Amino acid sequence: MDTGLLILRVVVGLLIAGHGVQKVSYRLGGHGLVGGTEEFRQDGFRGGPLTALAAGTGQIGSGLLLALGALTPLAATVAMGVMTVAATVKLPHGLWVQDDGYEYPLVLVVVSGALALTGPGRWSADHAVGLTAWPMWLSIVAIALGPSSGLLSRAVLHRPPTPGEGTVVARPAD
Repeated sequence: MDTGLLILRVVVGLLIAGHGVQKVSYRLGGHGLVGGTEEFRQDGFRGGPLTALAAGTGQIGSGLLLALGALTPLAATVAMGVMTVAATVKLPHGLWVQDDGYEYPLVLVVVSGALALTGPGRWSADHAVGLTAWPMWLSIVAIALGPSSGLLSRAVLHRPPTPGEGTVVARPAD
């Protein structure tokens, strides 16, 4: 079981962190903070660079903590929050990723929640410092707080499109 949790944590954690790196830098195919800011703007979010920076650093931090198995409930909470926001952006496209759907963010939310419940396993930073078992109530709080914070962030930062925004109006012929 510990080997499976280690593999799961490292792969999922590094993928989440990689998403964050893309939001704030030119590494891993990212377009820098300017590109991350523009991505959020196109998705209808306010906040400019601060929104992209908060999302990116949240993903980097939570992903690295999950990969290390450090502060697992906190890391899972943040990961579930930022990936819930991503899922809401993809929601209009349906479930499947080939249609730009929310399948991938949903998987990351569920895996992060499962790690909050199971703990990181024996081969983790938590275990190395003696945090061998987080209380179940903390895991439940993490699972509730993560997606809730993502939905709250979406409600606060997302703006509905203004009429005509994103559409091209044909000009009458002369």
